[in-house]
Amino acid sequence: MMKKLYVFLLLLCTGCATVPQKGTTSDWTLLWEDEFNKDGAPDPSKWSYAGRRSPDWACYCADNPEITYVKDGLLYLKAVLNQDKNDTAKYQTACIHTKDKFVFTYGKVEVRAKLSKGKGSWPAIWLMPQDSKYGGWPKSGEIDVMEHLNYDTIFYQTLHSEYIDQMNQKKNPLYFATPAFKEGEFNVFGLEWYPDRMDFFVNNQKTFTYPRIENADARQWPFDQQFYLILNQALGGNWVGTIKDEDLPVQMVVDWVRVFQMQDSQKKPVNVLK
Repeated sequence: MMKKLYVFLLLLCTGCATVPQKGTTSDWTLLWEDEFNKDGAPDPSKWSYAGRRSPDWACYCADNPEITYVKDGLLYLKAVLNQDKNDTAKYQTACIHTKDKFVFTYGKVEVRAKLSKGKGSWPAIWLMPQDSKYGGWPKSGEIDVMEHLNYDTIFYQTLHSEYIDQMNQKKNPLYFATPAFKEGEFNVFGLEWYPDRMDFFVNNQKTFTYPRIENADARQWPFDQQFYLILNQALGGNWVGTIKDEDLPVQMVVDWVRVFQMQDSQKKPVNVLK
């Protein structure tokens, strides 16, 4: 009798152990990607040159296929001394974006990239609003998944908004992190963007969370609109500092870019594919 009871209890416990447990993380489905499998210019259905403009990051942007190109499954974004006699800028930098081609609201972004170093180097992976419905920068927000400066062994993950940059609310909640990364190797830089928070990652490790505060309006949370992706290898500027020509060229090499949406229908993001 005791032996039968023992066998019954053993089977009961084994059965309990095999009962599926409810997961604590959301399931994601791929929404948009670029694996950079075709040599030459970046896919024009997905990317455009960002163009040269006055902001520090864009002041040397060049529509130059010699510094922005795909080869052997990798995207190369370079910053170089300018060799074009028809361009008066001292430097040329690679800058591309998905504006007017792919935008989304909420989801998961991952970019596998390798960074080089140099005085004045400033590669970045970031998002900007398609329509800036709350006004000009910083009122409509900015999401920086990765920015790297000079020879640093850390990188920056940062948010910008009216609340942060104009109302100077930088500690409640904290708006940035400076995690380490694998130098000289490919790293996966990530963001999970929800209606109530943003979680930032490197190599699948969470670095920090920025929440939507209670009763927030667009000053603190302009992140309820469509954003597009930007990849660029900038040089210099007020934040980065001077450029050391001897360190050039510098580059960011991108293996892939992937954007996911949640399968949970209650949290399904709004997205637009153009």
